[in-house]
Amino acid sequence: MNAAKRRLIFERLRAANPDPRSELVHESPFELLVSVVLSAQATDKSVNAATRNLFPVANTPAAIAALGVEGVKPFIKPVGLYNTKAKNLAGLAQQLLDRHGGQLPCDRAALEALPGVGRKTASIILNMVFGQVEIAVDTHIFRVANRTGLARGKDPRAVEDKLNEVTPEEFKLNAHHWLILHGRYVCLARTPKCPECSIVDLCEYRHKTLPLKKPVAAAPARSVTPTALRKSASKKPPAIPASTRKTARPGSPVGAGKRRRAR
Repeated sequence: MNAAKRRLIFERLRAANPDPRSELVHESPFELLVSVVLSAQATDKSVNAATRNLFPVANTPAAIAALGVEGVKPFIKPVGLYNTKAKNLAGLAQQLLDRHGGQLPCDRAALEALPGVGRKTASIILNMVFGQVEIAVDTHIFRVANRTGLARGKDPRAVEDKLNEVTPEEFKLNAHHWLILHGRYVCLARTPKCPECSIVDLCEYRHKTLPLKKPVAAAPARSVTPTALRKSASKKPPAIPASTRKTARPGSPVGAGKRRRAR
């Protein structure tokens, strides 16, 4: 894919969503970190359902650490792998208190040293909290980048490096959001919604889905107008050939002879 086509893709994604936002509900950097840690192998919907109950009770490192692993578990049961995630949340909360004064560090190495925080999570925090140009690559972005030809790579890190290389600077800050939302709602894994896609003409995917064919409408029933009825009524019945016509004698009704013979 050439540079001009890549620019057009991002221009269209930006035009459709000029100010993209994460769908994880949060009101502080720490709440965002907790939500992203919980989102591993889980949907945003299930994470939001869990944090809706958790955050009113504990939404700071001190409060999470005070709950401990067993205290966190009941709140995050809607999320997959909740046993491991509860342990990670309690661990990262305590580590933030011990090493960073309860604040999120602004460098990758310190973030990735926290329990449950990998490269993708660190990239999201650096991008959304600290405004750094980072393009976190999850399964949606990995699929979209490879399928469209925007940035092909055999693993998430290769795709991330390619996106950082080829994405125009003005789009890098929000590239993660645009691509993840496009993959979540349009460029679906099993059946991409190509007929609804704003970049379908720029995409290099060879197996685009076609729009559904509309069923052929049945021919409308012919309506009979009053004029047609009058014309039909005025038509004369066909004439009976003379050779087959039976006539009665003058003064006697038709069939009278038959009745007399029957007597």
